[in-house]
Amino acid sequence: MNTKRQNRFSHPRNTSLRSRLALVFEDEDVIVVEKPAGLLTMATDKERERTVYALLSAYVKSKKPPARLFIVHRLDREVSGLLVFAKTESAKRALQEQFKDHSAGREYVAVVEGRVARDTDTIRSYLTENAVHRTYSTPSPKKGKLAVTHIRVLRRSAQRTLLEVRLETGRKHQIRAHLAERGYPILGDKVYGSRSNPLQRLALHGVSLAFKHPGSGELMVFRSPCPASFERLVHARRTLRRPDR
Repeated sequence: MNTKRQNRFSHPRNTSLRSRLALVFEDEDVIVVEKPAGLLTMATDKERERTVYALLSAYVKSKKPPARLFIVHRLDREVSGLLVFAKTESAKRALQEQFKDHSAGREYVAVVEGRVARDTDTIRSYLTENAVHRTYSTPSPKKGKLAVTHIRVLRRSAQRTLLEVRLETGRKHQIRAHLAERGYPILGDKVYGSRSNPLQRLALHGVSLAFKHPGSGELMVFRSPCPASFERLVHARRTLRRPDR
């Protein structure tokens, strides 16, 4: 198991981005980084250069010998947290298979609007997209794909709740849609009904990423702390004890 954080990513280009992107782990097969909010994972029609993929691609190409970079999964622009990229095609296939069969573990923290009553809960539904690419639940398994989200309350205040969110599946906007449909949109998520944006970003952060190393088969577990800004948004003193796992 590897949880060690390495130094900040360093590369002579893209200095402003370099200072915000943390290199957590790297070997000949994978790179794990911590993405800041506001930075795309991969290119879009409107933005091709200011992305995690572009920054890391330039970095691995500058090595001797140069390497390639392959996208395994992604985080939305306004979400921060841990991402893994592959450096070989075989590593990409092995990692993507783990995400596909849900053996790769992902946990997040989120601050939502409203006081979530239940300490723990599991949300199950079939998710699909509408014409404007917004994800929503449908009762039909023929129209949507099964999505399972586990939540646990970490802290409550009168109007907000800090949640731990664990994905059993990985559908597009799964966390955002599931929490909003329960009446608890993530702070800053205007698309899914949030009425406030105190951090000028989505209050969603990937705190844990686990997978079997595509080369050695070793279980790799990486953790990122909950942002202090999230904790400040929820002022209640009561914090639930994290159960042993």
